[in-house]
Formats: sequence, structure tokens, C-alpha cells
Amino acid sequence: MTVQIKPVPARPPQTPQPTISGPDGAWRWAGLWLAPHRLAFFSGVLLLMASGVWWAAVQLDRVTGWLGLSYAVSPTLTHGAVMVLGFMPLFFAGFLFTAGPKWLGVAGPEARALTPALALQVLGWLLWLAGAHTHTALAAAGAFTASLGLALQFGRFWQLWWRSPAPDRVHATVVAVGGTLGTVCTAGLGVAVWLDAGPVALALVHTALWGFIVATYVAVAHRMIPFFTSGVLPMIELWRPFWVLWLMLGAVVLEIASVWLMVAGWGEGTAWRLLRGALELGLGGVLVWLAWVWGLVQSLKVRLLAMLHVGFVWFGLSLLLSGASQWLLAAGGVPTLGLGALHALTMGFLGSILLAMVTRVACGHSGRALVADATVWTLFWVLQAAVLLRIAGTLPQAGGGWLLAAALLWAGTVLVWGTRLLDWFGRPRPDGRPG
Repeated sequence: MTVQIKPVPARPPQTPQPTISGPDGAWRWAGLWLAPHRLAFFSGVLLLMASGVWWAAVQLDRVTGWLGLSYAVSPTLTHGAVMVLGFMPLFFAGFLFTAGPKWLGVAGPEARALTPALALQVLGWLLWLAGAHTHTALAAAGAFTASLGLALQFGRFWQLWWRSPAPDRVHATVVAVGGTLGTVCTAGLGVAVWLDAGPVALALVHTALWGFIVATYVAVAHRMIPFFTSGVLPMIELWRPFWVLWLMLGAVVLEIASVWLMVAGWGEGTAWRLLRGALELGLGGVLVWLAWVWGLVQSLKVRLLAMLHVGFVWFGLSLLLSGASQWLLAAGGVPTLGLGALHALTMGFLGSILLAMVTRVACGHSGRALVADATVWTLFWVLQAAVLLRIAGTLPQAGGGWLLAAALLWAGTVLVWGTRLLDWFGRPRPDGRPG
């Protein structure tokens, strides 16, 4: 079955691109404002690297006690919030204000117009990390600051959506609604931390994970993975019926409902666990099948494409693990697989596709070859090893060394990858084109 995609204006109004002067190829701060993706990805990479190093330090301290860290906010909550709501929305900004205007057939904003939104988020999450070790008021202030930056970011995206003449705005609508939910959850996180309502704060983080981050990923995956695959592998038909998108969003709704049923004390009954487990196992199986239909095996011939497809497989596997966990719990088992499922989702699905998509956009919009070279390909598989170690660390009798190893591999991956990208974003394109 081939889906007919309604065309949008082929050449939306173009925003004039700024240029920088100076020695050819020299790195300059002004280079960050040449295009929205440069500034947004630069901000996201900085926060990704900072949070990765911070979490590795926390795990090192847990195993050795060398750093003597103290906490004003639970490290689990601190970690979850910054990994879900910290760097991810910054990378979203780079993509949404690069590809989003093309989806919607409108002119996108200049990078300078996004500066306040991005700066507030970076500042907010650095305050959050500092407050986690010093005072809850500082952490709450960080969450409020970040929520203001998110509000500015998605307020601007809603403006693009409103002006759009495109007949198909489904994917953009999912992204805009998800961003609004993420903004509300971030502000709510600040309130919950201020009031010392830990369970509610963690529920808000999980709600944002599914309703904001995962919802955005599935919208982009539904639109872009079949498109990229059919473009590179002509034998693969462009197949993305909307029922697939609704199915994935159905998984999002299921998981958000499960979060709040747990908060209300209604999510631990045997009947609910059996029902939830059955739904997750069914959804996970369909998603693994979908990865196959979208060309998983064929994609392995093209590294950058393979990274997207392998990352998508983790989405299905995470639901299969979660469903198995629910059934084991209903049978009186030990609650271990659920945490493994969570990290299959976050590190496996979200992390792998982040590495692939940001690399793709960074290469394509910097005048470089649209390929995953040996460095990126190696980092991708180091990341897969980190995911497996993190899942293994959730099993009974697993010591803290497993978590430390996973955290160190994650930190090492993002430091090497991030350092390279930071260098790219301050330099003019080697092909001499603007942007």
C-alpha cells in the first residue's frame, strides 16, 4: 500500500541567512547564529555533555564514595528530569526550526530570534543540577526558568503552525501539542520540588517523557524514517499509513495513564497489570514488525540509515520488556524488567535516534557528506553496549559497577560525539554555501 502524501508549497519564503567574515574555516562564535540548528544543537550538545559527565560522577561516587556528594533533590529525580527535559528539547528546536518550516510551508525564524528560549533552558537546567546538590529552591527556580524557555520555543512553533497553508499538519500538530504538555510538566516539576512532592514530580517527568519526548519522536519517525529509507533504498516502498501513527500515540496514552494510576494507587492490581502487560506486548510486537516492514534488514547496508532503524527497534523492545515485567509482577515476581524497559526506551530508542538524526542534520546542513563515518558508527555501537549494560544493571544481584560502566560509556560517547559537533557549529560550511 502506498500512501499519497499531499504536497505542500515546494519553495516556502526563505529567511535570509547571515554570513560571517574572517579566515576561511576559522571557528567563530558568530557562526552559531548562521542557522537555527547550529545554535540549538550547540546548546543541546553542551547540556548533553554536562549531564552525562554529572551522572557518571554520581555513579562513581555511589560505587567508591570518592566525591562525597550530597543531595537536596533525589538523584533519581534529578537525573530523570535533566535527561528527559534538559537537552532533548534543545535538539528538537534545531530540527523543528530547520525541517518544521518546510513541513508547514512557511519561512522559519532566524537563529537570533531563538536565543532567549534556548538560553533560558540551558541556564535553567544548569541551575537545576546545582540546586540538586545545594537547595531545593534553586532546583525549583531552575525548572521554572527552563519552562519559560520551553514556552517561548513552542510559542514560536505554534506561530508557524498558525500561519501554515499546508493541507497536512498532523505531524506538526502532534509536536506542538507535545511541546505544550512538556512546558506544563516542566513548570509543574518546579512546583512539585518546591512543595517536596517527590512522587508527583517523578510522575510529571514520566508524563513528559511519553507525552512530549516520545510523542515527538514517533511523529518524526512516522514522517521521516520511511521517507529517508525509500530515498536511499528505492526497492523499499514509501509506506506510512496514519493508523501506524495512531497506534504509536496509543502507546503514549497507555503509558501516561499508567503513570497516574500508579500515583493514585490503582496501578498495582493484578487485573490492571495483566491488561497493561497484554497491551504492551501487543504494541511492542507490532512495532518490531513495523521496523521490519520499514526496511530494517535492507537499511544495514547504509550506516546512517541503519542507526535510525536499529534505534526504532528499541522502541518495540522496550514495550515488550515492560509488558513482560507487568506479567511477572502480576505473578508475584521481582520488579526488575520495568527499569530495564525504561532504559531500553530512553537510551536505546531516544539515544540512538538522537545520535542518528542530529548527525544527519549536522552533516546535511554543514556541507559535509551525508554519511556516518567510522567515528560515528563506532560511537553508535558503543552506545548500544551502554544500553545493554544499563539493562543488565537492573537484574537481581547486579552491582553498582554495571551502572557505573553504562554511565561511563554514555558519557564517553557524548563527549567524543559532542566535541566534534561543537567544532562544526562555529565554522562556515566548507562548500561555501550559507547556513
